[in-house]
Amino acid sequence: MAFIDDYDFELLKNEAEVLVISEVEQQLESEPEDMCRCNECVVDIAAIALNSVKPLYRFSLLGTLYASQAMNEQAYANSIKTAVTYAIQKVKTNPAHD
Repeated sequence: MAFIDDYDFELLKNEAEVLVISEVEQQLESEPEDMCRCNECVVDIAAIALNSVKPLYRFSLLGTLYASQAMNEQAYANSIKTAVTYAIQKVKTNPAHD
């Protein structure tokens, strides 16, 4: 039996994903209509942003409390905004498709 079959890794959750996706949605609302919003580009924006912010993985109630505390810190919120802004600009100039 494989190692991964012995444990429930589905219980791991990166709370940064929720914050990044929300920020992507907010920032894309203010982008011009000619900004591509296809699945490839939007998911690429999220991936680029997530690769540059501190992950907030949780597994337990204690982890949820820790993640909630970190999400409320202004410095972390600013890092999310900055990462998403950068990712949008990068994808805008270099879309994920032809």
